[in-house]
Amino acid sequence: MKKILVIGGYGNFGFYISNALAQEPDIQVIVAGRSLQQTQRCCHRLQSVNQPLPLRLDISEPLDAILAAHQPQVVIHTSGPFQGQGYEVAEACIRQGCHYVDLADGRDFVSGIHRLHQQATAANVLVCSGASSVPGLSSALIQHYQPEFQKLESIDYGISTAQNTSRGLATTQAVLSYAGKPISTLLNGHRVNVFGWRDTRAISFWGLGKRLLGNCDIPDLALFPTYYPDLKTIRFQAGLELPVIHRTLAMLSWLVQYRLFPNLRHFARPMLKLSSLFDGFGTSDSAFFMQMQGLNEQGQPRSIRFDLVAREGDGLNIPTIPAIVVALKLCRNEISTTGAHPCIGLVSLEEYLERLQPLNIQWHTLSSDGSD
Repeated sequence: MKKILVIGGYGNFGFYISNALAQEPDIQVIVAGRSLQQTQRCCHRLQSVNQPLPLRLDISEPLDAILAAHQPQVVIHTSGPFQGQGYEVAEACIRQGCHYVDLADGRDFVSGIHRLHQQATAANVLVCSGASSVPGLSSALIQHYQPEFQKLESIDYGISTAQNTSRGLATTQAVLSYAGKPISTLLNGHRVNVFGWRDTRAISFWGLGKRLLGNCDIPDLALFPTYYPDLKTIRFQAGLELPVIHRTLAMLSWLVQYRLFPNLRHFARPMLKLSSLFDGFGTSDSAFFMQMQGLNEQGQPRSIRFDLVAREGDGLNIPTIPAIVVALKLCRNEISTTGAHPCIGLVSLEEYLERLQPLNIQWHTLSSDGSD
């Protein structure tokens, strides 16, 4: 039996990961967090095959002694925001010889993980950063559909979150940190700056109708030009379900852009409380789309669009899937890769969608020739 330690194991993402892993007969889950009482309550709630272990752990404190005492095969780090975090947790895992996986969505954090490559390789462990929707799901989609293109030249994709979903403070701080701030991306073959939560546009989502999106900063914008060199355009946006909240955020971002308002991250807590007042006007439905464009084998234009719709609040669980898949594959010796890498090429689209099947989530693909 292998041990997987989940840091933040009772949080929004951590609980789903802990519960999914606890149902595996060859896995014992260690639920870790700053509150021992909450880890204990979480362990009682898990649908576990093997007895889960509660553990008090604070990532601001030294971790080597804890890891040495419990000897997990894999540590999953879910405690954000990762913007501004260092690599202390990953470095402790390397020193103690256990694999490390995180759900980071911070651009600099994920794209900079290669700094630990030499150390991780020497320790014969994998350090995997960004095992989340981006770049976990986004790269799985590209690698799945890339063979249908002679050249994949453009990807345009976005996420629309449900109003009635669990909104954590760390996630809110992360998405507000780049509001009104310049974001470097690739458009028409040139590096340009766009601004966080600006350039509002309406996109029609399969099964949901139109929703608003605005610019967001993610690791893909830094990573994908290297991994997929034929790309000339990478456009990612995210949006809030209710137009009034989305447009308010866009307006505040405009004020930040022109230095008429401070960084919105400082207002995450009150903005989170204010947004909850609008819950009666929203739904529990969220969505993702990716439009891929390029040339087919005959040199003719080719377009493929993938849509995913999550209902009943299940969209919150989508970012957890890569960490679950990678951790289980590591415990079962199905991944031989070592070193420090972003979560690209470690989870296939088939593996991702298989894990989504028990949830109220549907997906749909449409090609330029009209075929599904």
